[in-house]
Amino acid sequence: MTGTEPSTLSDQPQVDAWAQQHTTDSAEALIRWAGLQFGPKLALTCSFGGASGMVLLDLVLKHAPQTPVYVIDTEVLFAETYDTIRKVEKQYGISVRFSKPEFTIDAQAQTFGPELWTRDPNQCCDIRKVQPLRRTLSGYRAWLTAIRRDQSTTRAQTPLVSWGKNNNVVKLCPLAAWTEEDVWGYVYANDVPFNPLLKEGYPSLGCTHCTKKADPNDPRSGRWAGTGKIECGLHG
Repeated sequence: MTGTEPSTLSDQPQVDAWAQQHTTDSAEALIRWAGLQFGPKLALTCSFGGASGMVLLDLVLKHAPQTPVYVIDTEVLFAETYDTIRKVEKQYGISVRFSKPEFTIDAQAQTFGPELWTRDPNQCCDIRKVQPLRRTLSGYRAWLTAIRRDQSTTRAQTPLVSWGKNNNVVKLCPLAAWTEEDVWGYVYANDVPFNPLLKEGYPSLGCTHCTKKADPNDPRSGRWAGTGKIECGLHG
């Protein structure tokens, strides 16, 4: 049986209490707790474009294996990303669930104009990422995501447990305190599959239209290059 499951912002005190209780949990401990606490109301999203997401997927399937795995399929992901999804499904014996936008690329162009990502990348991300995630998580109480504090300045204060106000769920970041070295160490030690483009100058992968090879010292620099945008909006 699961415990108290907050569903509105009025439950913030419960989430704050959990955040205090789990400030130093290992990734494995937090995932096990989440699996027991939220049961079938716990979901994992994975981009299949970053090493952190692959590590979290591996850990979740080991410590809370009933958790469904979603990918936000913008329909313009790299071919290698779709190949990685198929490889993961075969290796782990799971079926990844695809969360898609309301609009196809052609329908989006007809409604909002062509190549929206070049004119208003925030709106494009909202249509193709933020809204699909919100619809997907509407049936859940807690969400596992692989963001880390060392990935960018906007993520530097990421807690392990918080209230995800954008999606009305408890947001869980088991890898928040991990480093890039920790992530790749786990990948190689546990034979975790990963997107091959990560070793070809793409440390962070999103959609084909908005992802370029990055500065090795700034893994996020290849995302929305030249626009000033550094986040897609999934994390507030």
